[in-house]
Amino acid sequence: MEDVTSKTSLGEFLRSRRGRLTPEDVGLRSFGRRRTSGLRREEVAQLAFIGTSWYTALEQGRSVNPSEDVLNNIAKALRLTEDERQHLHLLAKPIQQEREADQHIPVGLTRTIKALDPNPAFVLGRYWDLLAWNKAAQFVFRLPSFENPKSQRINWIRYLLTELGASIEDWESGAKVLLAHFRADYARFPDDARFKELIEELMQISRLFREIWPLHEVQAVTNRHKRRYDPRIGEMEFEHVTLQPPTNPDLKMMVYTASTGTAARLQRLLGGDHLEH
Repeated sequence: MEDVTSKTSLGEFLRSRRGRLTPEDVGLRSFGRRRTSGLRREEVAQLAFIGTSWYTALEQGRSVNPSEDVLNNIAKALRLTEDERQHLHLLAKPIQQEREADQHIPVGLTRTIKALDPNPAFVLGRYWDLLAWNKAAQFVFRLPSFENPKSQRINWIRYLLTELGASIEDWESGAKVLLAHFRADYARFPDDARFKELIEELMQISRLFREIWPLHEVQAVTNRHKRRYDPRIGEMEFEHVTLQPPTNPDLKMMVYTASTGTAARLQRLLGGDHLEH
């Protein structure tokens, strides 16, 4: 059965990357009047050493089977980053993911998360649902207690866009990076019904998501230095690291290793049970 969703995503991705370039960007001379911005399909095909009709078929989601070399040539023609090049390969040749998402958290991983206090840490599942978190994460990110059995499952993307973002200065720039990571994960499961439902919901409830998602920005998760101010805590500084258990790549452990000063303040606050939101 033809993978319609991934082919549609591939075409949309190629058009978005083509649209951000000019002939001058890629060393071509511009001739004639252009009805739209960006490179023409024939120009991409010329740069990638392939036929225009073949490239057009790829953009239109028709049944073509590009080789790795052809995809790499297209990536060079469109000046893709390494993350975007890998994304292109994944969209063109999606990995079959038949298994259901494993939401089980090993006991050892839960204990590790708790032991990391006062460094905020939490575990995300395939759909970026929060599956476990420690007291530091509860306090810093204004989460309910993980120990409370009545706590509803929180989706990290939805929570950031609809609740947490309002308490973070310049949160929209961080949200754009996060959504680029989210899209990279989504490309691994283009036909997953739960992913599709979540994206449709986010399109309905979040202006920022509606603006960013059609841009097809993609970025692999990288370690980052983060600074944030919170009136309850003061200036905070973290090294953010993402870890994945080798036995379950659906899970991501997000660890915010606090600077010495930040860790000391959080330790005092956690010791005093100041966990109000």
